[in-house]
Formats: sequence, C-alpha cells, structure tokens
Amino acid sequence: MSSVIETVQDVVTPIVSDLHVELVDIEFVKEGKSWYLRVYIDKPGGIDIEECALVSEKVSEQLDAMDPDPIPQAYFLEVSSPGAERPLKKEADYQRAIGDYIHISLYQPVAGAKIYEGTLKSISVDELTLDIKIKTRHKEMTFDRKKIAQARLAIEF
Repeated sequence: MSSVIETVQDVVTPIVSDLHVELVDIEFVKEGKSWYLRVYIDKPGGIDIEECALVSEKVSEQLDAMDPDPIPQAYFLEVSSPGAERPLKKEADYQRAIGDYIHISLYQPVAGAKIYEGTLKSISVDELTLDIKIKTRHKEMTFDRKKIAQARLAIEF
C-alpha cells in the first residue's frame, strides 16, 4: 500500500503545484469490498468543487496512462478538501496551527489519558505545548512529538 501512495504522490505533486493548491494527504484504503484512493487538497481560503474535479481528472488521466498499472485492483478515486478538522502531518501544518484549537491522540496515556484537545501554544522539533481547559482552569501541557499518533485541527465547543 505504501508503494501505491508513493506512486500517487509522485503523480499528484506536480499537478497540484501547477494548479497552486496544496497536497494535504493521500489514503489508499479498503472499505468493505471496495478500495478507495483519496486525495486531499487545500489552499488558503479553501478549495472548491471545480478544483477538486480538475485535480481528479488530471490524476485519473496520469494514472490511467501509466504502464504497468500502479494500482492493479479496481478502486474509486476521490479528491476533496480535508475539511474543518484537517490533519496535521507536515511541519508547515503544525506551524500554521499555532494559536488554533487542535486534537491529539497519543500512543500511550499521559496523565491518565490518550486524547487531548487544546490551543496549540508552541511547537519544536521534539515537543508541542497545548493550553488545555479543565473545567474553568487553563493548564499548559507539553507532549513529546514521538508519542503523538495523530494530530488534527478541532472545532471548539
């Protein structure tokens, strides 16, 4: 599966670059009996459906023209926005998210929990600091980045 994602990334990167949009993520997953190739794109101010359709068309043309076929099984190609709860994967994603409310999932519990939400206060190569609200109090917590399984933007309620 990782070779499929690498191949697709090599195809998608110049396409999104030419269209001045950002490649956020690529997934190749099986759901039920079907395979899905999902390409998430974005740009400042958001992405619209016409841009998703254009990227989908260009990616599909490129993948169909490759010999041998990089994805031998049947699949559905989906190109979309990552949405309001966009994943934080690249260093630039984290830097852009400073001051934003985020959700992190940890590999192992810290202070009894594996999931935290709060405002991203700072980030370094080794750790990130969140301002977490516990009832009416605010507490800053620092997490080792190697222990973070996933991070994404979150909506604060």
